[in-house]
Amino acid sequence: MGSITHLDEYGHPKMVDVGAKDPTERMAKACGWIILPRSVYDVVCRGEAPKGDVLKIAELAGIMAAKRTWELIPLCHNIRIDHVEVRCELDEKRSGIRVTSDVSAREVTGVEMEALTAVTVALLTIYDMCKGIDKGMYFEDIHLAEKSGGKSGHYVWKGQEVRKGD
Repeated sequence: MGSITHLDEYGHPKMVDVGAKDPTERMAKACGWIILPRSVYDVVCRGEAPKGDVLKIAELAGIMAAKRTWELIPLCHNIRIDHVEVRCELDEKRSGIRVTSDVSAREVTGVEMEALTAVTVALLTIYDMCKGIDKGMYFEDIHLAEKSGGKSGHYVWKGQEVRKGD
């Protein structure tokens, strides 16, 4: 596993020095779910949520969050992101919304945290916009789906999504 990279010899936190690294193409995809009570799901489907278009606002919130990940996660580098896409998809069978993100950059460090932050903030935004209808929502299966670039190379999540009731 190697040495601890984010602590100095006295145990104090430090940011890893990436200054000597050459930029390479980086990509990360993440996803997660919010499961809704049927009453909330129906309101979102009809576009009648009191706070507005839940799906579009959540997508925008996810994009904004990806760009500010470095301000939220300690020791995360501030990077120039080339592309962020966040999508919210309704799933009637699960009475839920699947949120996915796709982030890319030509950088010296990866974009996994940006992809995961985008999904998580989009999910939190959905909760915030719908909690006045019913607070009985929950999150599940938030994970890194794929990443490429950098020293660790290509990664594809091999787990199976949680499917309650299947």
